[in-house]
Amino acid sequence: MVWMKLFLHLFLIAGSAVAAYPEKTADTPGNRMLQSYWERQVHEIEETGGLKDIQTADDWKTKAPHYRQQLAEMLGLSPMPERTPLMATKTGGFSGDGYRVENMHYQAVPGLYVTANLYLPEKTDKPSPTILYVCGHANVVKNGVSFGNKTGYHHHGAWFARHGYVCLIIDTVQLGEIRGEHHGSFSKGRWWWWSRGYTPAGLEAWAGIRGLDFLETRPEVDKTRFGVTGRSGGGAYSWWVAALDERIKVAAPTAGVTTIRNHVADGCVEGHCDCMFYVNTYRWDFDRLVALVAPRPLLICNTDKDLIFPIDGVFKIYQNVRRVYSLLGADDKIGLQVAEGPHKDLQPLNNGAFHWFERHLKGADPMAVLNEGAAKSLEPEQLQVFKELPKDEKNTTIDQSFVTQAVVPSVPDTKESWLTQRDLWMQALKSKVFSGWPREASATVSVKEGSSDRDGIQMSVYDFESEPGIRLRLYLTHRAGLRLEDLELVALNVLDAKGWQDFCQTYASRFGKHIETFPSTQPDNKAFESEKKMFESFKWGMAYLCPRGVGSTEWTGSEKAQTHRLRRFYLLGQTVDSMRVWDIRRSVQALKQISGMEKKPLWIQAHRDMAVDAVYASLFEEGVTRLDLHEMPNSHESGPAYLNILKYLDLPQAVAMAAERKRVIVYAANDPVWSYPTGIAELLKLPEKQWQIRKPMPTE
Repeated sequence: MVWMKLFLHLFLIAGSAVAAYPEKTADTPGNRMLQSYWERQVHEIEETGGLKDIQTADDWKTKAPHYRQQLAEMLGLSPMPERTPLMATKTGGFSGDGYRVENMHYQAVPGLYVTANLYLPEKTDKPSPTILYVCGHANVVKNGVSFGNKTGYHHHGAWFARHGYVCLIIDTVQLGEIRGEHHGSFSKGRWWWWSRGYTPAGLEAWAGIRGLDFLETRPEVDKTRFGVTGRSGGGAYSWWVAALDERIKVAAPTAGVTTIRNHVADGCVEGHCDCMFYVNTYRWDFDRLVALVAPRPLLICNTDKDLIFPIDGVFKIYQNVRRVYSLLGADDKIGLQVAEGPHKDLQPLNNGAFHWFERHLKGADPMAVLNEGAAKSLEPEQLQVFKELPKDEKNTTIDQSFVTQAVVPSVPDTKESWLTQRDLWMQALKSKVFSGWPREASATVSVKEGSSDRDGIQMSVYDFESEPGIRLRLYLTHRAGLRLEDLELVALNVLDAKGWQDFCQTYASRFGKHIETFPSTQPDNKAFESEKKMFESFKWGMAYLCPRGVGSTEWTGSEKAQTHRLRRFYLLGQTVDSMRVWDIRRSVQALKQISGMEKKPLWIQAHRDMAVDAVYASLFEEGVTRLDLHEMPNSHESGPAYLNILKYLDLPQAVAMAAERKRVIVYAANDPVWSYPTGIAELLKLPEKQWQIRKPMPTE
């Protein structure tokens, strides 16, 4: 059979097969600290982001609409896209054994083509119960032509149609006939997806909702009896659609969800692409998502040896959500179907879902036994929608336009308008961008760990806790013999990996044996002498900070391991850079706690992405008097990712807010992008030197 000769791989995950989860990494202090951090963060979300606060039916009825709105927002669907004309088009069709098929497409938004196969009963005399089948990822390619993952799941559609259902099977953007992308952060380095608040999960949810819109136009469809199902990625999309659209009356997702603990602490995120996750702005656990189907009939299907949807997490979600169903008096409307086996499209799971729909969409005898399984019988060419792909398709670029971004603002006409806009941006930063920061923070305590004088420079080392379990180090250098009380100012240097290397080359050979075990490095005597000369000329102190993941807290491992660490932050409603902003804030507080430093003018100097992090830290901390920003990107499109930031503002607006409060110097070409802070400085009549663009400093 041709099917056996095709490259057909039902992916172990929603988008990519991985051998083991998670990848083994070295047992280093930084790696251990990070794993402990995952555990603490997961515990916090389990306590506050799930269903523990739902104690009565009224609790759920009151909160569910609010949760549904939050979910839409986290999927990039708030406000919902416009319901533009579907432009539904039939391109072909044929008759099968007891059913007929229409090959067709519709546009979820203009230019976003959803290729699909509509399976219809061979004969019907009244509107039929109808299934929206959302696919997991099946890569069906022959002679360089993609036939879409819908062809990999055609046996489901045929089964439903033979048994009296209408079934619409829709392609996903990833691996469809028009091959878009689900792997933005998984493997493509599109971290700007997070900054845009974009996830392909929202795209697939909207495609499913528009699929229901199309089905409502068909006379063969009973609009009061919609069901949804799918496996793997399709299991996840089943929840998105059922949670958001109450036209769905029955749901049977398969292998599409597990707990935040499995994903983050246990590392299952490494087995999943971006389509499995919402942008977790509100720090949810996944049982809250699943419960949004209640009290409609819900069957949770999974196998017992699924590595990427572990059965312990699936069962925990089932138990938590079942409690909500019980509160609503709907114990008989939730079920758990477990089959033996790995993450595959297995008949026992399929039969469980078929049985569920027979009961809850048709009202069939619950004791009835279905003997017929779903078997593949069609060739992919039969199900092909496009012989030639449309030239106006946006499937391959939809990530750049699906979520509405903030319009580049004009400089306000009045100071009052500026103050109003600034306050709105600050509120958005607190509630939508940096909402993953600790809700409560204890007073910062700086603990002196050592001090030494070498060759005219004194270095002291202080440790502080940025948040529980995240212990960071400050290095404070100045002229030997000079008291801290006598310093005129302190410059805090925020180091990235290159900055840490430069710091070690400058200081390690002098202080490595006396105060700190620095990594071995080639000494840079010229840099040390330059520092010494500066200290001889000025009563300045230089402080150095490595935020989490840099320096002594570095995380080691392969590029893949580092990528998936970034993705774990994302599932916690954070990004690594948003938490580095928090580290910088806490380091400012820690410096102010050192005796003699309480009232010293404080500058911050940083390079590259750390310069961006420093800008945002300065918006939330008093006492920072100057920012020196080197090699800084001019947008979050190319710079560090923060959740949702581009839905509200971009870096030039943040720099303008900083310049209102302190002196800001950007060392860069005089790019037009910086006209916004220049305009704000003119509007507010700021001192001439408070906002400056200078030529980049020479680098060796």
